[in-house]
Amino acid sequence: MKIVCDRAALVDALALTRGVVAARSPSPVLTCLKLSAGEEGLSISATDGEAGISLSLGSVEVREAGETLVPADRLEPVIRSLDDDTVSLETEKSMLHVRGEHSHFKIFGYEVREFPGVPQLPEDAEGFSIGAAAFRSMIGRTLFATAVENSRYAISGVLLERRAKKLRMVATDGRRLAMTRGECGGDGGDLDAIVPGKTLTVLSRLLVDPEAAVRVSRQGSRIWFLVGEGQDAACLSSSLVEGVFPPFEDVIPKDQDKRVSFDIAEFAGAVRRAALLTNEESRGVRMAFTPGRLTLSSRAPEAGEAEIELDIESYEGEPLEIGFNPAQLTDALKVLDGPEVVFELKSPNKPGVLKSGNDFTYVVMPMTLS
Repeated sequence: MKIVCDRAALVDALALTRGVVAARSPSPVLTCLKLSAGEEGLSISATDGEAGISLSLGSVEVREAGETLVPADRLEPVIRSLDDDTVSLETEKSMLHVRGEHSHFKIFGYEVREFPGVPQLPEDAEGFSIGAAAFRSMIGRTLFATAVENSRYAISGVLLERRAKKLRMVATDGRRLAMTRGECGGDGGDLDAIVPGKTLTVLSRLLVDPEAAVRVSRQGSRIWFLVGEGQDAACLSSSLVEGVFPPFEDVIPKDQDKRVSFDIAEFAGAVRRAALLTNEESRGVRMAFTPGRLTLSSRAPEAGEAEIELDIESYEGEPLEIGFNPAQLTDALKVLDGPEVVFELKSPNKPGVLKSGNDFTYVVMPMTLS
């Protein structure tokens, strides 16, 4: 293999594919990237055994077709360190030569035949299509609420639920739940899948072109995301999370009798300021709602106390004092792009519900404050 390619484009492609590579693995080839050069340009592939990605790069001059398998944590830093506009890659058996104008690196790799490969999208797989901008927004509105480490494996992923032209995504970690809705196209049937959080993190990074189309297909216990078309297309595949997603509709309150509307920026700013004087032992922020005013307060031993007042034009219901983890509120507020958010409440020991239009619902459990 011998190619010359745009260094900046190669850096971006390596960063995206490296997101799938296993951080640690007893099999060294799972920490590698496979580079394949041919008539259509350069293809870069990676897998950790569960997820796999294949990304095409069109801005490449292929002087000699071929393949190589090199460690991701060696290749990307080397390419990133160069200050040349273009970079030359050339293989010599299992060694890869990387050349810039004044630089020459030799990276030891592995036999290409040892690479397990990335599962290809079956031609008969059913699915749906959605715009990249809309899909990225939906991922951002749910991914943050997944369980990072939990024995209930199903909630470590995001539920993807398609019914006709409607798409719904749901995530929970047991203390909060985020749900968002969107529109999709395609003639396939219903789809229910729990997608791993790592897979959606990588997918979100692939959705940089808001005009790109995304094709989502499932077959058996695997799902594929085809992003874009032609020379710069990318295909991400992943095993699905096993298990049954919790009956989330049961935990969304429907009898809230207190309601208030906030400017998102003002509310988020007040919560962040109140959170400045909390600590690990005292993480909660007390919120006292009265007609026309919200008072946020916090205190931490040996740190101090905070009191923040926020004028509210509309508050429906009796006065209420309730406590929340401020991080769980700001996590939701920062993924919203509208001007206002509605906060619905019931009592100090019942969950609060943040809503943005008809497309986003966020349920968060309160904290008991002393």
